[in-house]
Amino acid sequence: MRCPFCGHDDSQVKDSRPSEDNSAIRRRRHCPACGGRFTTFERVQLRELVVVKKNGRREPFEREKLERSLANALRKRPVEPERVDRMITGIVRRLESMGENEIQSAMIGELVMQALQSLDKVAYVRFASVYKNFRETKDFENLIGELEGGEKD
Repeated sequence: MRCPFCGHDDSQVKDSRPSEDNSAIRRRRHCPACGGRFTTFERVQLRELVVVKKNGRREPFEREKLERSLANALRKRPVEPERVDRMITGIVRRLESMGENEIQSAMIGELVMQALQSLDKVAYVRFASVYKNFRETKDFENLIGELEGGEKD
């Protein structure tokens, strides 16, 4: 594994253990060249996923991009990082288990919306405003009305 600090090609594993939810292996590494310490995570990948964008463009699925998107929606929200990581792992597992290598970006967006709606309502509204490309306050009012209407049932 390449050192993120100095770029040296060979780092040493000092400690390995499963992550909190057993979905990854957490490895503490040490670089013999610069002495830097860093952590890596090893995850199972069932298949190579390709995201098909609305304009037809294709790009490799990146878990990190999903993590960044959710971090923006959940910014300053009282949600434990472990719950977010479990949610992301669940979304990725659902995508991998669909049996298709190509996934529509809209499918990913819908899975994220479903997961956020049960995790944090404010983050759900934040994500929806970008995902659904809200243009005016009425869009927010309609979404919040749907949320409140669903809770009364």
